[in-house]
Amino acid sequence: MVSTCPTLPDGLHRLALADGRAAVAKIRRGAPDGFFAAEARGLEALRATRTIRVVAIHEAAADGLVLEDLGAGHARDEDWTRAGARLAALHRSRGPAFGFDADGWCGDGAQDNRWHDDGHAFFAERRLRAQAERAATSGRLGADDLRRVERIAATLADRVPPMPPVLIHGDLWLGNLHACANGELALIDGGAVHYGWAEAELAMLTLFGEPPPRFFAAYAAEAGIDASWRERASLYNLYHLLNHLNLFGAGYLGAVRRALDRWA
Repeated sequence: MVSTCPTLPDGLHRLALADGRAAVAKIRRGAPDGFFAAEARGLEALRATRTIRVVAIHEAAADGLVLEDLGAGHARDEDWTRAGARLAALHRSRGPAFGFDADGWCGDGAQDNRWHDDGHAFFAERRLRAQAERAATSGRLGADDLRRVERIAATLADRVPPMPPVLIHGDLWLGNLHACANGELALIDGGAVHYGWAEAELAMLTLFGEPPPRFFAAYAAEAGIDASWRERASLYNLYHLLNHLNLFGAGYLGAVRRALDRWA
């Protein structure tokens, strides 16, 4: 991987840098092409906003990253409140359009980030249709399911209010909001970063568990929004469920179909 730890096996490894700082080597030989480049690019874009804490990169290579050692702690009430406000501050970083300057990875799911001026068309084409067609090609999604995804994609403008493109983490389930040794919450795993809908970011934070109410209250106060995004959460999360169906198989088909029942 990198010159500091060429013999480590795949996985996460704690090590010390030459200057004595603690670090974590994240290694995966045979990762998809561009996987760690996308993560490094995304993390740097998030850090550049100077809003919410983001894990720092010490070194990057094709098969891994050497990262700041954040430690592992327990977030206190004030940490959740601060993180909610800081995520809202991150979402004030606007982009020129929807997408990013390079493609990315949502987990191991390839993410098409080609620019688009229309947020509804971007989410329909680059997110919903891309995942649904992939699932249909592999036989994991039936023809009727595919038709229902298409109906949703074709009517997004009637279901989702206009929103500007803002910088989002893109894969912000609860596990990617890491509690550091001091309790501060930090963003990790930035391969899916792009300019998209802030509401879609909030929605994923409810997909596999969710932060405490004070996090969302602080976000809402800072962003000046109400909780109406929750009514659309399962629509935004259909993208992630389709991605999980493609990555992990039929165990996610029921969740995909429940979302289709709700929106198609």
